[in-house]
Amino acid sequence: MSKTARFFEMKRRGAPIAVLTAYDAPTARAQAEAGVDLILVGDSVGASMLGYESERDVTLADMRHHIAAVRRGAPEAVVIGDLPFGSYDSPGAAVASAQSLIEAGADIVKFEGAHLAIVEALAGASIEVCCHLGLEPQNHLEKRVKGRSATDASKLLADALALDGAGMKLLVLEMIPEEVAAEVTRAVKAPTIGIGAGRNTDGQVLVITDVLGFGPKNFRHNRRYQNVGQIMVDAARAYVRDVHDGDFPAEENLTHMAPEELELFLRVNA
Repeated sequence: MSKTARFFEMKRRGAPIAVLTAYDAPTARAQAEAGVDLILVGDSVGASMLGYESERDVTLADMRHHIAAVRRGAPEAVVIGDLPFGSYDSPGAAVASAQSLIEAGADIVKFEGAHLAIVEALAGASIEVCCHLGLEPQNHLEKRVKGRSATDASKLLADALALDGAGMKLLVLEMIPEEVAAEVTRAVKAPTIGIGAGRNTDGQVLVITDVLGFGPKNFRHNRRYQNVGQIMVDAARAYVRDVHDGDFPAEENLTHMAPEELELFLRVNA
């Protein structure tokens, strides 16, 4: 059964699709409870959670590990898994890598770029595909807005239409002008999910660590809903203070032996 049929229906009705990234079971569980429509296990896990320099450092094993964790946390959720850099250099490699992510728990796989043969190969293997145009973090080392010129915007639209014809089921549009995203969204049948692409896509996606404010850096396209990074620092600092001052553990954190068992223990081991 198609995992993306619901999102086509949401596009038809004009109902916005809410997408967030997740990389672990507790986060996925919270997002499922909150009603997130679609969970993306993105290669953003590399810089966001694993301390890697870039998305290019993320491996297929990394993606499998985090997809499996998300699936355990949200067993009923629809989950997209990113194909990492170097794992889809040919249609055959893409199918093998995608099947590996599906086995780990993904419902849909995502890759970057206008590779029609890869979409066709994945669709031929009954794997639903999310494509990704605009800023491609795996391929564009300079993180800047794409599609600003009429020529670049026309190329992006043509690529989107070609991918749509090849059978993509979703399309992420990253860091492109709002007007371009609106035209792509109008032109393609597949639901579009924007990040830094304005208000007129069929849905929105943000990186959960950006939403929660894990680090000091914020982005124009992001909305920070909590400052969890500072909360973590404050909590760790309070814990360190309590340990150093002898205030933790306290009586409420302890377990005691029954008096008669303690007496016997001490007598036997005297």
